[in-house]
Amino acid sequence: MPDTDLGPTLLALARQAIAHRLGCAPAPVVPADPRLHEKGATFVTLTKDGDLRGCIGSLRRSRKLGEDVLANAIAAAMDDPRFAPLEADELDAITVEVSLLSEPEFLEFADEEALLAQLRPGEDGLIIFSGCRSATFLPQVWEQLPEPHQFLAALKHKAGLPTHREVAGLMAARYHVQKWKETAQEAS
Repeated sequence: MPDTDLGPTLLALARQAIAHRLGCAPAPVVPADPRLHEKGATFVTLTKDGDLRGCIGSLRRSRKLGEDVLANAIAAAMDDPRFAPLEADELDAITVEVSLLSEPEFLEFADEEALLAQLRPGEDGLIIFSGCRSATFLPQVWEQLPEPHQFLAALKHKAGLPTHREVAGLMAARYHVQKWKETAQEAS
């Protein structure tokens, strides 16, 4: 779905879902656009004054795209365990970003260097799995962690694994995103 007009629609749906949940707007209606009724996986990221304020998403395409954005927007605003639920008086101060994920591609690797050699910093999101533990970083995280070893260590930490743990026995998958972020005018 490379269409540029899809981004503004997804951003509007996300903001409307949050505003409705906060009691500030009517319930959003997913437009009849057939792309919104195909299965899709999204992450919704909220920032306030440039700082993360919530980020929740889906790694698998298990819901219709429009439904996925609505659910993830509300979850990012209300259910991210790192933050208190968003308050209505914060609504105008947040900026919404929607990332549409590609299908994850599983990677084969023997060691950490082989895994890192397959990653494209700034382009690839990464999911790691170890038993019941898993974690992901969107490609945007490369902006804060541009060094691949640092990126992987932080992702291990996020998954609750020791950062020095060998990657043998881990599973990993990479993905790409199309992302759209509100401009200052859209956010207010």
